[in-house]
Amino acid sequence: MTGLNVLEYFFWLLLLIAFVMEAFALVDSLTVPAGAYAAASKQSKKLWTILLSVASVIGLACVALPAQGASPISLTLGILPVAAFIASAVYLADVRPAVKPFKRRRGGGGSYGSW
Repeated sequence: MTGLNVLEYFFWLLLLIAFVMEAFALVDSLTVPAGAYAAASKQSKKLWTILLSVASVIGLACVALPAQGASPISLTLGILPVAAFIASAVYLADVRPAVKPFKRRRGGGGSYGSW
């Protein structure tokens, strides 16, 4: 990224933060059992996996494109990065809290806790 001014660095940082959020939402959605989505009355795991995968690819492309000479400002204001961000925000704000009680627990010692 050569020749970027301060404003372009700021928008590139916004794109990077959005991509990290999109990737986190994707990884989180993959750790939830498929039945949890139906139990929480949400869309299917397959749909959320597809949406969040596409959102993560769009986010990664937008973070990488400024290195190829594209302006981060024009990338941030486009409809695709905004739609990708909204999809991951909806998952994290609505779906994730609803399916969290159904998530698989690591470790633990049965119904009485880990001790």
